[in-house]
Amino acid sequence: MNNSIIIIPTYNEKENIENIIRVVFDLPRKFDILIIDDGSPDGTADIVKRLQGEFPETLHLVQRSGKLGLGTAYIAGFRWALERHYQYIFEMDADFSHPPKDLLNLYDACASGEADVAIGSRYVNNLVSVVNWPIGRILMSYFASIYVRIITGLKVKDTTAGFVCYTRRVLEKFDLDRIRFKGYAFQIEMKFTAFKYGFKIKEVPIIFVNRELGVSKMSGGIFSEALFGVVRLKIDSWFRNYK
Repeated sequence: MNNSIIIIPTYNEKENIENIIRVVFDLPRKFDILIIDDGSPDGTADIVKRLQGEFPETLHLVQRSGKLGLGTAYIAGFRWALERHYQYIFEMDADFSHPPKDLLNLYDACASGEADVAIGSRYVNNLVSVVNWPIGRILMSYFASIYVRIITGLKVKDTTAGFVCYTRRVLEKFDLDRIRFKGYAFQIEMKFTAFKYGFKIKEVPIIFVNRELGVSKMSGGIFSEALFGVVRLKIDSWFRNYK
């Protein structure tokens, strides 16, 4: 077992899943991979099971009975990883929007002690590093992060980023039962909670590339959750002890 694991939630990712697994396993640093599949009807889990024959010690699969949401998938993955004593626990998409080579930079930021949470950020140094997104979606994402910073005081430029490395001690500190959101707001809530606990957060620049294969899981409901969820987060924080 390696000391690092990458959690990849999947729903209908048959076009991407084998390629992303092979690219990660070809990196110079060794990572384990945990796929959390939400009952993909396209056979994503069957592809992972086949690959487990090739990577029996490093490729893991948790199958869930239905489409239960991104946030609950990551929470299930966090619990799984903590039970098995991984020290560095990553979030990553299956569709290559998060460049696998940048896993090394996120790892280095945490392993060096420079960060407790390392974020693969699209918006560092006032640059927008996004390829092949419609301009409307770029603007919505960029200004959503500004909105989050104003409401919460969170000192993170890319508040909705889903490419993240957590050190074990961060997730051990969290009460995972209290993480409530499922979509974009889940990513905000995790970063806000780390911020409130005083953990060191570092943004590592990446170039985010929109998926070429498969179908995006983004929806208007996810944006609505983020819009109203940050206000709830801020209000709830007034009544919570983060010591």
